[in-house]
Amino acid sequence: MGAGMIGARVQRLEDPTLLTGRGQYTDDVHLPGMLHGCFLRSPHGHAKILRVDTTAAAALAGVERIFLAADLPPAMRARRMPMLLPNPTLLGHLTQFCLATDEVCYVGEPVAFVVAATRPLAEDAAALIEVEYEVLAAISDVRDAVAPGATLACSADTDNIASVFVQKYGDIDAAFASAPHVFYETLWQHRGGGMAMECRGVAATHDPVSDRLTVWSSTQTPHLGRRTLADFLARDPETIRVIAPDVGGGFGPKAIYYPEEAVIPAAALALGRPVKWIEDRREHFLAASQERDQLWTMDIALDADGRLRGVRGTMLHDTGAYIPWGIIMPFIASVTVPGPYVLPAFHLETTVAYTNKVATSPVRGAGRPPAVFAMERLLDRAAAELGIDQAEIRRRNLIAADQMPYKVGLTFRDGKPVVYDSGDYPRCHEMALTAADWSGFPARQAAARAEGRYIGIGIGNYVEGTGLGPFEGVTVRVQANGKISVLTGAAPQGQGHKTMFAQIVAERLSVNLDDIIVTVGDTAAIANGVGTFASRITANAGPSASIAAIAVRSQILKLGAMVLETTEDQLELVDGQVRAISGNRRGISYGDLARFAQGMPGFSFEPGQTPGLEQTHYFTPPQAAYCNGTHVVTLEVDIGTGGVTFLDYVVAHDSGTLINPLMVDGQIQGGVAHGVGNALLEWMGYDANAQPITTSFADYLLPMATDVPPVRGLHIESPSPLNPLGVKGAGEGGTIPAMAAIGAAIESALSPFGVHVTDYPLTPPRIIAMLRNSPGWRALHD
Repeated sequence: MGAGMIGARVQRLEDPTLLTGRGQYTDDVHLPGMLHGCFLRSPHGHAKILRVDTTAAAALAGVERIFLAADLPPAMRARRMPMLLPNPTLLGHLTQFCLATDEVCYVGEPVAFVVAATRPLAEDAAALIEVEYEVLAAISDVRDAVAPGATLACSADTDNIASVFVQKYGDIDAAFASAPHVFYETLWQHRGGGMAMECRGVAATHDPVSDRLTVWSSTQTPHLGRRTLADFLARDPETIRVIAPDVGGGFGPKAIYYPEEAVIPAAALALGRPVKWIEDRREHFLAASQERDQLWTMDIALDADGRLRGVRGTMLHDTGAYIPWGIIMPFIASVTVPGPYVLPAFHLETTVAYTNKVATSPVRGAGRPPAVFAMERLLDRAAAELGIDQAEIRRRNLIAADQMPYKVGLTFRDGKPVVYDSGDYPRCHEMALTAADWSGFPARQAAARAEGRYIGIGIGNYVEGTGLGPFEGVTVRVQANGKISVLTGAAPQGQGHKTMFAQIVAERLSVNLDDIIVTVGDTAAIANGVGTFASRITANAGPSASIAAIAVRSQILKLGAMVLETTEDQLELVDGQVRAISGNRRGISYGDLARFAQGMPGFSFEPGQTPGLEQTHYFTPPQAAYCNGTHVVTLEVDIGTGGVTFLDYVVAHDSGTLINPLMVDGQIQGGVAHGVGNALLEWMGYDANAQPITTSFADYLLPMATDVPPVRGLHIESPSPLNPLGVKGAGEGGTIPAMAAIGAAIESALSPFGVHVTDYPLTPPRIIAMLRNSPGWRALHD
């Protein structure tokens, strides 16, 4: 067994445990004497803290302690949260304190932490804390934040500008000066969140005998959490263990380090008892990071035949009250705009501004969906103005396969030039068009209109940098019972890491999947780790697992040859056994070899023998590996209700070598679900005082199973030359072009009315408003 595991459609090994209710999440951590916490959060978008009185709350029976900022360890009191991804263009106050000191800058900012015998009791006590605020003017709309004389989002700053940077290449002035056609668009892209099924949560306990602090956290980045916590607590990192148990979805917001992740361990240390905090859904709406708003003003220049000359414009990005993850999201957006197209010149100025809303950080797609929406909307506008089919204008501008590797001319977030490593964009494009019967759509649309139905078709292309460094490590170890241990700090949230690692190692070591035990998301398992985000694990930890397993295979053969008194070329590995190819020599199991590799106490090894059958490898990619894809969407719009029904959804996708096509299909389907929500439903509303007004799923709408179409997925495999497996990331491609393709399809469906899509989400009320303000509707009803 083991042969052919890479590329096999293996069902996920994780699923039986999760689907039968045997998963172990942070809230499933129950320890003797455990206390429970609740945060008191700011009810104001912007205010000064004048006085905090905890007397009544502290007197409530069962309350153990109430923590204010002054009660935290010195390092946590003295400095703000760390800037995890600094950038030289950053300005202003940047990050928040673990607990607010004298000013709050968004609704939901933590002010106090109550620890009590139960969570309901902690909530009751929190309600008794008296906080006197001086309410200050708040900034809700990022467009107001950059206006002259704007109210300050934070009193410590002189303005609301957090960063200004420019991405450019080519001669943009010349491209526009001589272009026969120039078109422009103004696009508004609204806020949303990751909305994982499991909210955030942290549990911590300290063992005074070993001085070991153990933290369970619903996080995507346990090693990052350990490093940050060690700094805050002034502790040796080796005395801290961070475990990411089963995590019910991450999607980006759980990658950053939050104040709660520091406060709960600090409370456990101070009280000498385990402490747990589980975020409720309203807290998640208030305090978990979100993505966007963004305002794009863009121009596109083309030749007479629709070939691109240049794109220029500005992007205004709302970072919220703080910047926990640097300017990564707007930066990625800015370098994503050129996409899969030959674009001779590009210039984009980005302004990042503070507002009094919760901070923004990457959500699935990480800035790419807005960039793709901008570029694809520009192409659709140009196609309409020039009378060119939307697919054809893209066909004329796609980068050809023989142009790979393709240098775009920009610098990516990892500091490396944007160089597309492999891919056949025209082939991917044509596969999707053929599957969707693009050429036959005009006839289908005409027939539908004759029946009084409004159907439309849209297309979206994208390129995504995946597999970002700096590294991810894996240890492969043969145990004395013959089982293979695979250990890594990579922390899954539903991606299927265990299955992926098991398939790779099973193939390399010729064992059954059942013989492999995978440990993930535990800082005690491996010394170093980065985390699961940015579609990076298969392209980082996957090669690490492969290289480590190949090295262990070499150890097995070498030791097997010694034990069986033959040469390595006369051995084969079959089902966890080392066997001689010919003759009547006995074989030996991996387990027996592992025991032999431990030696005997007091005896020296034979010359050339090494202890154990184990290898650790940290793969370090030279740059990002770029996947790509094409979405083609067919849908119907009900002009009476504004409802949208999907008729067909095709995704052609290239993420290099596929370790498990079944799991990639799942990633694409799940990504499309996210894209449908972003395009049609998810609207995180704030009023003029930066008060959130959509803080439950009664107001903030997520797609149900009936709203998400079954995706017809098509795969191309263009192996990346950047890693030994040839893999690329696959976790975000279902989301990135979805808004662009869905928006274009809605515009196509409503083209008789002259509706033009320049924003999302396209909720039913929004669609009805666009219809009733359209020239075609007014002409019909005047």
